[in-house]
Amino acid sequence: MGRRRQGESEDGRGEATELVASESRTDRLRIRAAWMYFVEQMTQNEIADVLGVGRVTIVRMLADARARNEVKITIESELSEIVRLERALEKTFGLQQALVAPLSAADADPISAISAKTGSFLSDTMKSGMRVGVGWGQTLFSSLPFISAKSLTDFKVISLLGGVGVVRRVNPAEFAWRFAQIFQGDGYLMPTPAVVDSVETKIALIERCGLQEIFEMADVLDAVLLSVGGIASATTFSRGGFLKEADREALLARGAVGDLLFHFFDRNGDLVDHPVNSHVMSVDVDRLRKAPIRILTSGGEEKTEALLGAMTLIAPTILITDEESARRMLEAVSGS
Repeated sequence: MGRRRQGESEDGRGEATELVASESRTDRLRIRAAWMYFVEQMTQNEIADVLGVGRVTIVRMLADARARNEVKITIESELSEIVRLERALEKTFGLQQALVAPLSAADADPISAISAKTGSFLSDTMKSGMRVGVGWGQTLFSSLPFISAKSLTDFKVISLLGGVGVVRRVNPAEFAWRFAQIFQGDGYLMPTPAVVDSVETKIALIERCGLQEIFEMADVLDAVLLSVGGIASATTFSRGGFLKEADREALLARGAVGDLLFHFFDRNGDLVDHPVNSHVMSVDVDRLRKAPIRILTSGGEEKTEALLGAMTLIAPTILITDEESARRMLEAVSGS
């Protein structure tokens, strides 16, 4: 699908597009370089290594920032607070990169802003020859209109979660398939329910129904694209209809704060003791952590605890969230 034209509005997407359009990749790199150099006192070579560009490019960006009057005694730019949050997230959680989406208001729904930021990042990051494992969720699904379509050779998308038996707009198979189509790649789906009745059924489906290939492919992924679900609200359950309210209450009683591919975990990033974690038809967390690029995109007040737990559970290399979620995460860590 093509990008929505600036000015169009559907569920706030027009406004989110304008926010993203106002900050080009060049602007972001320039302000990040200026912040690292003038505020963090990093050397030009160190900045070049972090941003993945040459030292000459850093010199040019710093000169450009001064010429634009963005650097005086402090960095003067509407992006400076966003950059501060990104750098704080990177240092606090050991991330390679944090991307923080600005919001039009503190109480605005963050999904459209995070989705726009995610789509822009994926447009630049996906390359020919990649093997990408994908999860599901409203944020990921909403990022599809913001991804620039292009043809990539030998590009493979692997769905990391079952659930094709339930026809819904936000469906694991639907997202994986549409994501693969955007890049004209091959899609590999997991044609099973999201949750089965026993460990024996799970083993039988993997070993006897041709799913072993999917799990083997998950061992050699170049990247994983994931989102987390919060458990305090009924979002995870109402969107999928896979678990009952009694399951949610039992998970809460065991300390669960959210799920990643229906693996339910606590605030410390440990999987909780509940049968669903052994009955879910999804790739296990240990396999996901093997991927060199681990992208986690989520936000919202109800997901703060889930995001904090996921920092340990999956140890993302890339975090994409909104500014209010970023502040809540940092405040929670500093106050603990």
